[in-house]
Parts: sequence; structure tokens; C-alpha cells
Amino acid sequence: MITTDIIIIGAGPTGLFAVFEAGLLKLKCHLIDALPQPGGQCSEIYPKKPIYDIPAYPEILAGDLTDKLMEQCKQFEPGFTLGERAETIEKKEDGTFIVTTNKGTKHHAPVVAIASGLGSFEPRKPLLDNITDFEDKGVEYIIKEPEIYRNKNVVIAGGGDSALDWVIFLADVAKSVTLVHRRNEFRGHLDSVEKVQDLKNQGKINLITPAEITAIVGNDKVQALEITKKDEGPFNLETDHFIPLFGLSPKLGPIANWGLDIEKNAIKVNNALDYQTNIPGIFAIGDGNIYPGKLKLILCGFHEATLMCQAAYQIINPGKRYVLKYTTVAGVDGFDGTRKEAPKAVVKTID
Repeated sequence: MITTDIIIIGAGPTGLFAVFEAGLLKLKCHLIDALPQPGGQCSEIYPKKPIYDIPAYPEILAGDLTDKLMEQCKQFEPGFTLGERAETIEKKEDGTFIVTTNKGTKHHAPVVAIASGLGSFEPRKPLLDNITDFEDKGVEYIIKEPEIYRNKNVVIAGGGDSALDWVIFLADVAKSVTLVHRRNEFRGHLDSVEKVQDLKNQGKINLITPAEITAIVGNDKVQALEITKKDEGPFNLETDHFIPLFGLSPKLGPIANWGLDIEKNAIKVNNALDYQTNIPGIFAIGDGNIYPGKLKLILCGFHEATLMCQAAYQIINPGKRYVLKYTTVAGVDGFDGTRKEAPKAVVKTID
């Protein structure tokens, strides 16, 4: 039995930042994640993708953000159960919880914070008869390592932010990049749409619209794609890689069976106070919760994690008052014996 103050289900950015905020309150955390490493989507799905809306970072790669968060919370010595999925939860008579994973590992704590994002993800695949024959043989649904596309011919299909972002990124990596979309209009950030337009105007990418991929051609790997352009019929385009980016289908998994109030595949919480669910002692923070005005942004998850930890402190230390002190004044004392603090002012008499 692993015993801690807060069990955090999900080791993505929100879960990792919760470790730091809990540490400031002298609370220990243990994180459970089905992935084999911390970072959530940032490390598993798009580690090399730049993020532009993290405070103080004009631009930071998703994988680097994970590294920074791990460095920040390291001094609070979090525990990790990785490669295991939180399967069941049991509330004891004393109000504490036992969370058991699919491999039987048990965790005991008075507070549970669900920071699992949107849950597990499955890519939305195009309806092509033989697409599974070419998976990992030229067909990739998620870009983990952009370098494999260096000096290669790449075809991306899709019309959302992910497709636009990767077209922009790979334009300077791949030998050729072709974007195929079934409409002329794109559902993405205006800035990204304009960048893709500029790349097309400069001849750095190819754009085929309105059109769809209708077949994959190849033997042991992808060799070409059949593209059918509206009102013009099909033609073949030679390529090394086909990347259909039609989004990911999220699934809450076993958490959906824990008796929590669910709305639109997300966990309802009380955002007026502390992001607690309908079960006292269980909180939901980050992309996996829902409340009026919810924004699925990493920085919003950071805010939710901070308030959740304050409420968790009261559950773990009933009646004990916590006085908020700025880290610039109080410093940060790690569980590993380290201390961070601002330099002391020099007291000196002026003659």
C-alpha cells in the first residue's frame, strides 16, 4: 500500500504543478499515470510541438515544459506509479480513499485529485480500407519525433490547428509538405492559416483543396496516395509519409464508473470554490473537468491546481489555519532538505 497526502491521477502539466503547490503546503503527492513517463500529452503526443501561451515563456516545446515542471517539483519528492491505469476507487469509513490500478497497485490518501486531462486518446482514422496495413509503415497519426521526416516527402490531411501547426513546422524539415483538406476553409487560428497561406505563396508547401485521400498505394510501406479532388477526379501523389490529423477521440476510461457527475465526457466540479466533485475529497483539475466558463488551457489547469491544494490542506488539517506567504518572502523548503530563498538585504550604516 502506497500512502500519501494527495493521490494525483494523471502526470501531465496540471498534475505536476499540483505537486509543487502541495509541497508549499507541506503535503506529499503520489501520481498515477497509464503512460510510461510523466508529461501526459506533452510528452506522449507532441513533445516537439511549441506552446505559446505559457506565462513567461514566449515559446516552449511541450517536452521542455514537462522537463521544467519535473525540475520544479523535484524537491518535493513526488512518488510515481507509471504505466498503470487507475482502475477503481474505494472510500473508507474514515473518509479516506484507496485507488487501485489495473495491475493491482494500491494507493491510500485522504484526498484524490483527478488530473487525467481528457483521459486516454484514440486517433480518428480516415475511412480507408487498407490503412491499418500501413500503420508505422508510413502512416502516423501522432508526430512524436519530427526528425524522421527530414528530407522526406510528407502528406498531411486535416483542416484544424494540429494539421496547420505541423505543416508550418515541417516546412523547414521535410523535402516536401503537401496539405490536403476536404474544404477550402480551415478551422484553425487565424495566425496559423495566414502562415500556411504565406508558405504556399512562397512555394514552400503544396496545398490541395477541396480534396480527400481516397486510397493508399504501396507494398511494404506507403509509396503513394490516391487523392480525389472535387470536380476533377482522382490522381496519385508519391510520398514517403501520410499523416492524417483528424483529431483524437478522448475516453475517460474507468473513472467514468466512479460515481462522479459527468457532463459532455468531463467531470463536473464546483468552480466557485475549489474544483471539488460531487464526492467530497475528490477533486478534478485540468482539461478533464467542466464548469461554466471552462477553458481547456494549461495555464487554467495551473490555477485550478493551486486552489485545489488549498482545499486539500483543510481536509488533511481540519481547523488548522494556513497563512498564504509569497515564495519571494517565505522561500521554498523542499522535502529533500533543499531551500530556495531570495538573497538577504545587506544592513549597513551610511556615514
